[in-house]
Amino acid sequence: MRHRDFAAFIWPSALAMLLFIALPIVSVFVQSMFVEHEQVLVTVENCGPFGCTDETKVDTEATRALREEEPLGRFNAFGTYLNRSHLAVEEIAEILESSNGFLDVVTRIYNLPFYKALSFTLVYTFLVTPLAMIAGFAVALGVNSVPRLFRGPIIFLSLLPYIVTPLLGSLILFWMINSDGIIGATLQWLFNDPELSLKASPVLSWLTLITYGTWHMAPFAFVVFYAGLQTLPMDTLESAMIDGANRWERIRYVVMPHLTPLATFVGLVLLMDNFRVFEPIIGFSSEANATSLSWLIYNDLTGQVNQLFGSAAATSILTMIGVIILLSPVLVRTWRDFKRKAR
Repeated sequence: MRHRDFAAFIWPSALAMLLFIALPIVSVFVQSMFVEHEQVLVTVENCGPFGCTDETKVDTEATRALREEEPLGRFNAFGTYLNRSHLAVEEIAEILESSNGFLDVVTRIYNLPFYKALSFTLVYTFLVTPLAMIAGFAVALGVNSVPRLFRGPIIFLSLLPYIVTPLLGSLILFWMINSDGIIGATLQWLFNDPELSLKASPVLSWLTLITYGTWHMAPFAFVVFYAGLQTLPMDTLESAMIDGANRWERIRYVVMPHLTPLATFVGLVLLMDNFRVFEPIIGFSSEANATSLSWLIYNDLTGQVNQLFGSAAATSILTMIGVIILLSPVLVRTWRDFKRKAR
């Protein structure tokens, strides 16, 4: 393809990426360099029948004028990234200097809001991603083995968890695990404990969220793997059967190598989706036991007193950096495989 033809072919996509991806990221990064203006306070003398007293009030006119003059806020450089609500550099240094052992360091760092959210985000991502891929692959193998007459309804039922909106799905499960819900009441009956609740502790809350995440994301892996199974080389499978390979050996040596490129794609998509987990936390009202980086952004933007745009922007940039770090090993490996095949 000539350079002119390639440029004509690619420029609409490049322009769309510039307008809807690159520029918003730059805008968010610029916003993260600023913090909200503090309210202008003035001291006025309030006189009454019993004398005069000084009273501090907010000068609304001066505050509004300051915000109109500098709409981005007060320049703070990387101060937002380093404060206690984010990387907490000073707090971590103090923890390391005054720690009473490794467990004490981990506990105190976990109590910092950013690292608490990061901990759950990473655990959720690295558990839900492989579990959803394994579950989706198993369902795809099962559906591919049933008679064609029954595949349509089974595929429809298998896709239902992914069709349901994440927030609605988490709300439904939240109601089911209540003490008067079918799951909650059943667990209390099985363990003979009327106080048992899946929302009572961080561990149980995490397990519930991870279970829900696997249930919700497995259909995506299923539909991709099922499509890949339709392109299996039947000659290779028949040869393996003639050579005496059992079902597990055919799956291991024929099916899995054939689906490896699809597994890489599924893994990348699930990593990105799971790293920005948000809806289940809202649906389960589990903010006391589990928070994520996306939830921190939401919390900053829905503050009761002031919307912390700079803080939310800084968390967004850190989230994007985290996604890049997670995806980089897979992308590097894919690029190396591509170069090897090109030779």
